[in-house]
Amino acid sequence: MSETTTSSKPVLHASPEEPVALAGKRVHLISLGCPKNRVDSEVMVGKLQAEAYTLVDDPEEADVIVVNTCSFIQPATEESIETVLEMARYKEAGSCKKLVVTGCMVQRYGTSLEGELPEVDYFLGTGEYHRITDVLQARGADAARSFVDVPLYIHDEMAPRVNSWSAASAYLKISEGCDHRCAFCIIPTLRGRLRSRSIPSLVEEARRLADQGVVELNLISQDSTAYGRDLGREAGGLGELMAALSDIEAVRWIRLHYAYPHGLPTGLLEQLAHNDKVVPYLDIPLQHASGPMLKAMRRGVTREGQERILDRVREHVPDITLRTTFIVGFPGETDADFRELCDFVEKQQFDHVGVFTYYQEEGTPAATLPDQVPEDVKAARQAELMALQARLSGQRLKKLVGSVVDVLVEGVSEESELLLRGRTARQAPDVDGQVYIVSPPPDAAVGQIRPMRVTRAGEYDLVGELIKR
Repeated sequence: MSETTTSSKPVLHASPEEPVALAGKRVHLISLGCPKNRVDSEVMVGKLQAEAYTLVDDPEEADVIVVNTCSFIQPATEESIETVLEMARYKEAGSCKKLVVTGCMVQRYGTSLEGELPEVDYFLGTGEYHRITDVLQARGADAARSFVDVPLYIHDEMAPRVNSWSAASAYLKISEGCDHRCAFCIIPTLRGRLRSRSIPSLVEEARRLADQGVVELNLISQDSTAYGRDLGREAGGLGELMAALSDIEAVRWIRLHYAYPHGLPTGLLEQLAHNDKVVPYLDIPLQHASGPMLKAMRRGVTREGQERILDRVREHVPDITLRTTFIVGFPGETDADFRELCDFVEKQQFDHVGVFTYYQEEGTPAATLPDQVPEDVKAARQAELMALQARLSGQRLKKLVGSVVDVLVEGVSEESELLLRGRTARQAPDVDGQVYIVSPPPDAAVGQIRPMRVTRAGEYDLVGELIKR
């Protein structure tokens, strides 16, 4: 379960430099779920702006509302439905004339949503979001409402994408879809089969992002390890891609997310070890450690196999920062299975761990398995494993007190206007901890990477002061 879902409703905000919208062309867009979904939303915003639409922050002022949904797990689907119904009220109380729902929930449930959500004007699946301006310009009562097909589209460097994440950091989607068939996962149904972008296409998009001030690239996909396999050996893989991206002068940090453990290419490990711009950080979802659980999940590996994979990574990159995710409460998980998972986490000393409880997702092989685990047991196991990781993380971070680390300055902290927030190279955006910068000097600015002396450490976050080099 490598996806990262959110419980909030990220809104793509209007820029103060945007012109006043033409009548009927004000758009409010909400993007739910993972960073891959956010990139899709940014492509839609680019296409809308190219047709003179303007983003507005208040849905009450919007002529068009777009909700890009998530349906990876049950809570994400529920949040998507709630958000759609909430936005539908603005067709009566606001100026909204058209409500468009896109993304994974549409791909999952297809045209059945037309009857369930009559308030929605158009539905676009995960491979159809590039049609956003076409459907808004459709005329006639007999125009189609749903556009859902086998996902084949992936945007390229020609797409007018608008980065909405951070002035200094951006996601770069290197491929779409997944060819694995894990028992718990609906992603292949929602996103289709693997389709990689070419290296020249990715480099050109990255150059444009760098020209806008981006210094950190976060490479994302459903299965980053498989990047380039569908294009043929001559097209290059992860190692070649990272080397090419590092040639962009303004790019300082390159980070890889969602690396399936099987088949990690040597070229990737060499880049992690020797390329100064490729941060020594690897997000490698493992899901479990118990042999029976890994087999039931259809992961194709044993605990011993996973240990060999981790040993190989650490042998190549001794100072690697490792992030992983686990699922607790998978059907048939016993107390012994869970204890083995806790033992694995204790021994491996991961830097960052995410823990999901298993959800019985319709359409997945695991949904019909016997011995479903009670919800209270799942929740208790999640809490216990997260408490274990919090202890391990806190112990590790306390060792940094007094040391100097490089920090990417990201802006004013939400905790206080007197603090700046940022991240070290060993902290990925949104999913890991962050850094609080106290007494920031007047010349500190978003996008700078500056040395900071660590003065305090919590379970996940660091506190410190910027120093002169």
